[in-house]
Amino acid sequence: MISIKVPTVGESITEVTLLKWTKKQGTWVERDEVIAELESEKATFEVNAEQAGVLHHKATEGDSILIGDILADIDETAPKPAEAIVAEVPKAAAPVSEAPVTAVPNNIKATPVAAAIIADKKVDAQQIKPSGYAGKITKTDVLDALNNPGKTNFPGQELFSRNVRAEKMSNLRKTISRRLVEAKNTTAMLTTFNEVDMTAIMQIRKQFKDKFKEAHGVNLGFMSFFTKACAIALTEWPTVNAFIDGDQLLYHDYADISIAVSTPRGLTVPVIRNVESLSMAGIEKKVIELAGKARDSKLTAEELTGGTFTITNGGVFGSLMSTPIINIPQSAILGMHKIQDRPMAVNGEVKILPMMYLALSYDHRIIDGRESVGFLVRVKELLENPALLLIGKDPVASLLEL
Repeated sequence: MISIKVPTVGESITEVTLLKWTKKQGTWVERDEVIAELESEKATFEVNAEQAGVLHHKATEGDSILIGDILADIDETAPKPAEAIVAEVPKAAAPVSEAPVTAVPNNIKATPVAAAIIADKKVDAQQIKPSGYAGKITKTDVLDALNNPGKTNFPGQELFSRNVRAEKMSNLRKTISRRLVEAKNTTAMLTTFNEVDMTAIMQIRKQFKDKFKEAHGVNLGFMSFFTKACAIALTEWPTVNAFIDGDQLLYHDYADISIAVSTPRGLTVPVIRNVESLSMAGIEKKVIELAGKARDSKLTAEELTGGTFTITNGGVFGSLMSTPIINIPQSAILGMHKIQDRPMAVNGEVKILPMMYLALSYDHRIIDGRESVGFLVRVKELLENPALLLIGKDPVASLLEL
């Protein structure tokens, strides 16, 4: 019998949470096969089988386990079951189903019976609250929607329920809570606002999105414009890119920008290194890579530490305005918001323009009003005149050496 122990994942980490077993109790596992996913206060990671054999769980999902404790045992002396041997033999491709297409959109999951009822009764699947595993709509969910039209109830709960559920906080959520409270209590945080006309950026994306995707294999999003603009502004306002370390100020001659990513388990902030040295395509590729890792819980501790400035985009959820909290030990964070058409006065005329509010929260102990407002105004200027992102100056003025 071989014991699989919880590995050391950092000097300051003493316990982890068992997120889920990827292999069931009593099943056969191969050497180096992933058997479980664990979560520390900084990142999630996988545990592999050290030997082939039959797996015996020593903890249940949701448990907090100390570093070095036994997570599972593997009986390497057990005979390999016949079903495991059969599973190794490649199967012929399954015939293509000729079942009729249901009315369930591709982005919504439903059981076959539920999908059939939705198609037959012409129910709007978007309005059904799923209660099945991994957000899947079940037969009961569809029948509840049909029997209670216009009434909203929580998934899996009957109408007028008064039930209360207690759920243990994960290590990640505990860490988020601790760090946010620490940021509020240990910094002199203040927020300044501005707004940016997104017309130029939206025209560039419309004009070049197809060629950009063809050339680089990624979409041209808003994040590359914002990170590039912030990288330029950080070089001009270095205090915004600095930390307080005791009685010293630590200035950074590079822009490692953290990107806030919302995941089902909580907020994570992976870091894009040296944004000032990356191309627009390089930034977009890195954003997609880190966001994908965050959703799949594949981020490493190194990818979550060391940022010098943070950008968060509440606009993807519909937020029009917010006051983001500093990601300590950083000194500032930029909040992006929803792009909304608004009437604006332009040269004495009222025009409808796609506007976005920007919010910069900063630590007033190190950043003064002049620096915070100057930084945000520079970001606004760069975004409204994207040609400035190339060299930081107006091309014509540069040509004329003005």
